[in-house]
Amino acid sequence: MWSYYGRKSKVIQYYPKPKCNIIIEPFAGTATYSLYEDNWKKDVILVDKYDVIIRIWHYLQQVKPEDILILPDMYENDKIPEWLCDEEKWLMGFCINQGSARPKKTAKKFNCWNKQKHFIANNLYKIKHWIIKQGTYEELDNIEATWFIDPPYQHGGKYYKYKDIDYDKLSKWCETRYGQIIVCENTKADWLPFKPLKQMRGQLHNTTEAIYYKENFNIKINENIINY
Repeated sequence: MWSYYGRKSKVIQYYPKPKCNIIIEPFAGTATYSLYEDNWKKDVILVDKYDVIIRIWHYLQQVKPEDILILPDMYENDKIPEWLCDEEKWLMGFCINQGSARPKKTAKKFNCWNKQKHFIANNLYKIKHWIIKQGTYEELDNIEATWFIDPPYQHGGKYYKYKDIDYDKLSKWCETRYGQIIVCENTKADWLPFKPLKQMRGQLHNTTEAIYYKENFNIKINENIINY
């Protein structure tokens, strides 16, 4: 929905389409997967540990398009006005320095806010029915869903506020989800058997996005659960 470090906007079309009626993003960020094409129409559950992210999402669920459009435009070296509420400051703060892991206060060269606010305003209706809450992946019930799991990367996630991940624990958790399991990483990671997905050109260096994919659907026969 807005600019954020690690956002999947340039590669999202390469991920498998959801097969389940529920999409769960345990490391939600800006939920690029859930917003992509018609994915938003499903029952979407977003969870993120970072309170700023969750408070922005809750703010966006409550406001109208005109509330976003009247927020001031920003140009290089402009400072975000103090009279805005915290959620507005944070939302703009992520966009005035594109690709940041924390909201900024002064607009930089890579400022996308003036364009991005129109995208946000035009897409507010898509998120009204979503369930959005602050928490960790460990708190989620293991229900049959499309799990889009995009944690801080093992090599490259150092800029996130909550970057300390027990990858051994996370790998076991990912593998035991029910439904469709999609895990994002880059090819330097080794905590799951990742496969290359798409080469990406960054501002400083190139990386290759990688994916772990598994289907773990359940069929109940005579009260016994058979996995396949």
